[in-house]
Amino acid sequence: MVITSRKDYPLTTNFPYSLELLQVSYCRLTRVDMRMLCLRRLRKLDLSNNHIRKLPAIIGDLACLSELVLHNNYLEIFSIGLCNSTLQKSLQFLDLSHNRLRALPLQFCQLQELVHLKLDDNELLRLPSNIGQLTKLRFLTAARNKLPYLPCDFQLLCLENVDLFGNLFDHPNPLLPTIHLQIPMTLLEVAARATIKYRLAYGPHILPAHLCQDLDLIKTCPCRRPCLDSFIQVVVNLNLHQVSHTVVLVDNMGSTEAPILCYFCSLTCYSEFLDKYHQRNR
Repeated sequence: MVITSRKDYPLTTNFPYSLELLQVSYCRLTRVDMRMLCLRRLRKLDLSNNHIRKLPAIIGDLACLSELVLHNNYLEIFSIGLCNSTLQKSLQFLDLSHNRLRALPLQFCQLQELVHLKLDDNELLRLPSNIGQLTKLRFLTAARNKLPYLPCDFQLLCLENVDLFGNLFDHPNPLLPTIHLQIPMTLLEVAARATIKYRLAYGPHILPAHLCQDLDLIKTCPCRRPCLDSFIQVVVNLNLHQVSHTVVLVDNMGSTEAPILCYFCSLTCYSEFLDKYHQRNR
């Protein structure tokens, strides 16, 4: 069913319960009609070109939903409730372009069936630091946002197409690191590194929830050793062809490189990186 005019929008009758595809566009909706959320067979929901500001968490109860299109609305947040819902197992296509999003929650990357993600023309200041967990993601567009750099996990993606044109990318300078080394390391740092290195089991039944979250988001040095709060941080250039088969140019100068955060677990690792950097730039 496709509705593209406010005068055609049903006010007194329900949507057919057998619907698998529903598009309601250009109807000036300010919220999601709860009658839509009774459509348990719905596979594609297109609410593009409306005035929706907030999504009800109950959308996550649409267990068959594989495509959600929210292009050109007024969304400012994508709720954690949706990230924790049954959408984790069903959602493959998500269009959040032309909204007012400034950030996505870390839990967003629990939507691990995502193949196609559109984030163009928002106000994003960062991408989730654990974006590398989206192992099935193949198409990513986040053009015309306000991203200064990409998270370290970005280099773990394996994409077919990426478009990051028109962001406010910083000019990286690996010679200006941010140093957060702890000498000597705290007991927490030592324990966290050992937990990840030796793949020890952990969970909220063993550790406080905030420590579990810290371990889930632990940083990784190029040497593959983990680091929690003791690290050296630098911004370096990443050639996007390393993570994507097809790359849309990042700027009008024809660049395919974008700045990415990089973490080092020790002065030794950072020094080795600097040696290689100087050799490449002689």
